[in-house]
Amino acid sequence: MARVKRAVNAKKRRHTLQERTKGYYGTSSRTLRGMKEQSRHSMQYQYRDRRNKKRDIRKLWIQRINAAARMNELNYSNFMHGLKLAGIELDRKVLAQIAYEDEATFAQLAEVAKKALAQ
Repeated sequence: MARVKRAVNAKKRRHTLQERTKGYYGTSSRTLRGMKEQSRHSMQYQYRDRRNKKRDIRKLWIQRINAAARMNELNYSNFMHGLKLAGIELDRKVLAQIAYEDEATFAQLAEVAKKALAQ
């Protein structure tokens, strides 16, 4: 069987690790063991935070909707319930955008929600 020389692949792997951990403090950017460990943790944080980002953005939408609803004498839950009773199906992203950019349209939606709650 032919001999396989692995130096090029090993060097490439180490170089990739170096690039990935450039800028970290101390051992995390200098030794192979530290680089591997830091890289593994960094990847875990990336994976976790891609999901947490979605959670944080949804929280922001809800805060914006709540603030705009309170300016129209409603709280968030009553506003959302009123829209549901009125048969208006808008997701939180769109509602937050309307609340942020167009107060008059949001006020009309709040009136519709109030009427639906009153019935």
